[in-house]
Amino acid sequence: MMAKDNFSKQASIYAQFRPTYPKVVFDYLNEVVKNKNTVWDCATGNGQMARELAKTFEKVYATDISQKQLDNAFQAENIVYSIAKAEETLFADNTFDLITVAQAIHWFDFEKFYAEVNRVAKSGAVLFVIGYSMPRFEGIIDEILQDFYWNVTGPYWDAERKHLDNRLESVPFPFEKIECPHFTNEYRWTLEMAEGYFNSWSSIQHYIKKNGKNPVGEVIDKLREYWKEKQRVEFPLFTKVGRI
Repeated sequence: MMAKDNFSKQASIYAQFRPTYPKVVFDYLNEVVKNKNTVWDCATGNGQMARELAKTFEKVYATDISQKQLDNAFQAENIVYSIAKAEETLFADNTFDLITVAQAIHWFDFEKFYAEVNRVAKSGAVLFVIGYSMPRFEGIIDEILQDFYWNVTGPYWDAERKHLDNRLESVPFPFEKIECPHFTNEYRWTLEMAEGYFNSWSSIQHYIKKNGKNPVGEVIDKLREYWKEKQRVEFPLFTKVGRI
């Protein structure tokens, strides 16, 4: 199965407008992962997870299939970026204390990825998977954007998106599960921030390719009447955490 690259085209937008992850996520990882020598951030994108992991791990190896994503990634002396598929890397056996996957596992060949995880992880290492689906807003803004997500862009999402819509419950996870608290990301967005985020969606690129126009402008026009200067937006986060 060929790996899908749905984000190279809008890599700079992705880096600028995609949500990051709250400090409590990394506080949790620092608690459950005792040895902090090496971590593999798989499908790192622009290095959102790698940036925070580099603060407490000696070495962060961050991989992605998109060179354009890596070109927009955060740089640090102890982060090593490289091109690699999730299912096939050049890492040595028994290398990592922690493996992280943020907003990406739904694209993977699960069986092959987990085989690679078992190969490159140290005994007792942790696999941490995190993701999010459509954010929630307030009042009529949420009604407009839920319609935009499900009805306007809905037909243009890849089939793999279903795994995010059902909170990763359909993703197999053959590891000893570790208890994890519920995390939520909350922001105050301007309308311009929301527009940038929507333009980072892979479904928008598919829509443009088929229809020759971008639907984001139309929904932004609908929102102008209701949008406050800074509008509250909440990203419910969901996780799968396991001992390898």
